[in-house]
Amino acid sequence: MTKEKAIEILEKAGQGHVMKGFDNLSAEKQEAFLAQIENINWSDFKLIGNDSNDARGEFTVPPAIELSEIAERKAEFEAAGLEAIKKGEVGAVLLAGGMGTRLGFDLPKGCYNVGQTHELFIFECLINNLMEVVNKAGAFVPLYIMTSEKNDEATQNFFKEHNYFGYNPDYVKFFIQDMACAVDYDGKLLLEEEGRLATSPNGNGGWYASMMKAGLKSDIQARGLKWINVFAVDNVLQRIADPLFVGATILGNYVSGSKVVRKVEPAEKMGLLCLEDGKPSIVEYYEMSKEMSEAKAEDGSLLYKYGVILNYLFSVEKLGEIVNNNLVVHVVEKKIPFVNEAGEKVSPTEPNGYKFELLVLDMIHMMDNNLAFEVDRNYEFAPIKNLHGVDSVDSARELLQKNGVVL
Repeated sequence: MTKEKAIEILEKAGQGHVMKGFDNLSAEKQEAFLAQIENINWSDFKLIGNDSNDARGEFTVPPAIELSEIAERKAEFEAAGLEAIKKGEVGAVLLAGGMGTRLGFDLPKGCYNVGQTHELFIFECLINNLMEVVNKAGAFVPLYIMTSEKNDEATQNFFKEHNYFGYNPDYVKFFIQDMACAVDYDGKLLLEEEGRLATSPNGNGGWYASMMKAGLKSDIQARGLKWINVFAVDNVLQRIADPLFVGATILGNYVSGSKVVRKVEPAEKMGLLCLEDGKPSIVEYYEMSKEMSEAKAEDGSLLYKYGVILNYLFSVEKLGEIVNNNLVVHVVEKKIPFVNEAGEKVSPTEPNGYKFELLVLDMIHMMDNNLAFEVDRNYEFAPIKNLHGVDSVDSARELLQKNGVVL
């Protein structure tokens, strides 16, 4: 991308303002800025102002395996899952692009110390959980860690400094999530500093496309992976590459699976797994009618009760089929720090523009089928979203201790 070509593209799009001061940048910064401009997905801008909340289809209850059945078939599921892991068919992807800002922490979220009498980092909790599977299977699970531009170097250094928490580094690869630019309410590109567009990671649905862009397709093929378990950084109790989950999905002839927990009450703020017009789907709590959220099954339990916890299993073959299909781009209002025309940095306290995000829930809807695999929330669900209160460091520490983890 040349300066002249960039100016032509930007002027045509009514975005010429971002080139102000370009000639004052160093050659290195000019090159980086032109690369950002070249990567802008202009089609996203057409979505601004469109109401993308199309009418939803007809919802029904998804196929599920509940805790009681899992307990009865534990040996069967575990044997099938361990066989796949021993054959090297199962990999895992850790979504770790975020910073610990909401925890009052300037490093990647996974670097946060949840220990009290000794250091115990979020990353360490997750590796410890994965090592339980490795030890049981006698085989390492390839682990791909998705970082962001903002935290990649710090994340990689953290793992090296802590010797990968005992994990074999030959089975760990890092890749950076694609970024999407941010705009104000008029659709004008924002700058985070002169000569640099304001950008943010493109949402948790961009993980597989980002892997492909990072050149990891050859690694996946060379290792012979057939399944990828994708999970979020902030749930310190989750089981990763869980043989029970893998085995149940394989034996049920599913191409994907979702770990779910039972909602504690109808209004709990969770995405709910269901079928929509017969296809796997996730409906957000705010999209549900009161009737749907309170509907009861014959046994008196909630009819739509399976809340997703961002722990999914996907067939690699199916991922390969959908990766080039366009996922729905969601336009999300956010607080976006930027520099104004006077070159002053502004940190808004209220939303001031839009970011463009891909969501993993849309990947679920592109699957032929999906298994709801119920887990005990006291054993596998301790998300850390906040410092105190619900889904916090405090509540996670309490659950870690309940599970015998020494803090």
